[in-house]
Amino acid sequence: MKVLVTGAAGFIGYHLCRKLYESGHDIVGIDSMNAYYDVALKEMRLAELKKLGSRFQFQKLDICDRGALFALLKEGHFDAVCNLAAQAGVRYSIQNPYTYVENNVAGFLNILEGCVQNQVPYLVYASSSSVYGRSEKQPFSEDQRADTPVSLYAATKKSNELMAHVYSQMYGLPVVGLRFFTVYGPYGRPDMAYFKFADRIERGQEIEVYNNGHMKRDFTYIDDVTAGIEKVLTAPYEDKPKYRIYNIGRGKPENLMDFIRLIEKGLGKKAILKMMSLQKGDVLETFADISALKSDFGYSPSVDLEEGMAKFLAWFKEYSRN
Repeated sequence: MKVLVTGAAGFIGYHLCRKLYESGHDIVGIDSMNAYYDVALKEMRLAELKKLGSRFQFQKLDICDRGALFALLKEGHFDAVCNLAAQAGVRYSIQNPYTYVENNVAGFLNILEGCVQNQVPYLVYASSSSVYGRSEKQPFSEDQRADTPVSLYAATKKSNELMAHVYSQMYGLPVVGLRFFTVYGPYGRPDMAYFKFADRIERGQEIEVYNNGHMKRDFTYIDDVTAGIEKVLTAPYEDKPKYRIYNIGRGKPENLMDFIRLIEKGLGKKAILKMMSLQKGDVLETFADISALKSDFGYSPSVDLEEGMAKFLAWFKEYSRN
């Protein structure tokens, strides 16, 4: 099949393009290459993708550019679109709220309209575990209410789910939203805690540990995530409900302090800890109920945190010391 992947030079987008290519699919990747974090890392990922061969093509394109996006969708004759392009980051949304509405709301509207107007038969898009807010019901299940977000980022992701529902109902567009749970791995995002911790521990600098370390996250290794996305993208969708949302996580929350100890062990260095209070927009725990994705698509994550962090740190050491 032929797939358009937005945010292709991003962390998940890069790995998804590789996964789809290895499975024999044709991919067109687009990315705005914005400077939210070091563009050199995005360029590094893109350089690796361009080595794949002719079944991968790339265009520098912003989903907020409606005309360019619609032209690509019209000419591309895609079997599916996977929208991973978004302004990421919870804390960044406090200082830069407008960029979240521009990219995550207006940009996503362009994706929806573009798919409908250009007869794209199937859309899969990235949502987030952050839509659950500080819900005390664990594990987080897709059938529980998720209408009390605690960050603007989370609110924009919830808006994506509502917008997708409207377009699915109005136009019959098959749409699947995936709520990602703390995805990590090689070529990861430098703004994520695991990357920042590794970088500062390696440099002998202190790390800020929020809520005095009393937090849990459902860390999900990138290969498990891309395997799940591929299953959703390539499975027959004609007989399934037009609108669906799934959690995509490991299904096992890990203590933040245990996570830091794995980084210390992998780098052979002790962390200098600066204990902090809970930050605005943060949640105490994430824990994914992944039974629906397992049942409907055979999703089966297999990489535990110790193995996954070892793989990330092996890449990180080479990356940071070059």
